[in-house]
Amino acid sequence: MNILRILIIISRLFVALLFIFSGWIKANDTIGFAYKLDEYFEVFGMEWIKPLSLFISIFMCSLEMLLGFMLLIGARIKPTLWLLLLMILFFAFLNFYSGYYDKVKECGCFGDAIKMTPWQEFRNNMIMLVMTIFMLIKNAEIPPLFGEKIENGFVITAMVACLGFPLYTYNYLPIIDFRPYAIGKNIPEQTKGLPDEVKFFYLLKNKNSGDTKEVEKWPPDWDKEYDFVSSRQEVTKKGIDPKIKDFSISNLEGSDYTQDIIENPDYNFLLICYDLDKADKGVFAKVNDFAALCKQDNVTFAALTSSTKGTIQKFKEEAKTSIDFYNSDGTVLKTMIRSNPGLMLLKGGTVVDMWHYHSFPSFSFVKEKYFKK
Repeated sequence: MNILRILIIISRLFVALLFIFSGWIKANDTIGFAYKLDEYFEVFGMEWIKPLSLFISIFMCSLEMLLGFMLLIGARIKPTLWLLLLMILFFAFLNFYSGYYDKVKECGCFGDAIKMTPWQEFRNNMIMLVMTIFMLIKNAEIPPLFGEKIENGFVITAMVACLGFPLYTYNYLPIIDFRPYAIGKNIPEQTKGLPDEVKFFYLLKNKNSGDTKEVEKWPPDWDKEYDFVSSRQEVTKKGIDPKIKDFSISNLEGSDYTQDIIENPDYNFLLICYDLDKADKGVFAKVNDFAALCKQDNVTFAALTSSTKGTIQKFKEEAKTSIDFYNSDGTVLKTMIRSNPGLMLLKGGTVVDMWHYHSFPSFSFVKEKYFKK
């Protein structure tokens, strides 16, 4: 096998698998990727396109996976490579602009699974760009792996799968949850980080000679021989930022209820409605029944929202609900669960389970599965 053939295989596998992986990660959390697109639209002053964020998210994820698969099997190689090239150039522009002007801190190319800065992803874009141009020039050296009929069958199947997967995760929840609120995660623990380890240094000046020296520890009776000049500190080990920031819960009067709710040692439910104006009201008949059965069994049931007190009151009247609402940050709530509303079951601050409103459970099901253990 000559060197040209080896380079083509390496380029083909690298670009194809990276596109499939990147598309799959984003398709696993289409709503999360839509939120990231909103960030980019704000940077470019394109707020008018935000209503299409979810559609664009699903389309881009599906296209990434499909093009990666087509490159892998060598299907319609020339148009496939041209489309890959255009997507790489588009992503490269976004990452360069975001990095150069410090507009978006995380590119979102691999969702919450792998955090990357725009500059890190721009480097990947440049590697893929070189490989894709190389493959375009040598596209005659990339034969299809299958005959036309089998290839068409694979492409049609891939199209259905690549579109079906993000639609499924949108209508339910991510298959694999990379967020700090995933099932099994303890929320109070995720709010804790580790501070930087630092050393302190002191600059002292000898009273007689005028010489200065820097020390880590104060000499005994230092003030008899030295005058203090200045101090500085040096980070010896970088700390770890908490995975959950700005998490708080308050009642509608502003009193803090964070610990009372999150550190409840018993099973308790949180209904997450980050924006009541956008929440699906149709599910609240089930929610009301569920909340009533919780009250009957002395199980805490609370709703969290970022909406105002007036909006909450109006919503409660329209949804004919009497559940208790508490306020929390909208960005935090959107991160907690990709559903509006969405239901979370906690115990001692640990996320036990969660449900999209499309798969809202019955109280008897949850009780049988968890409470009778």
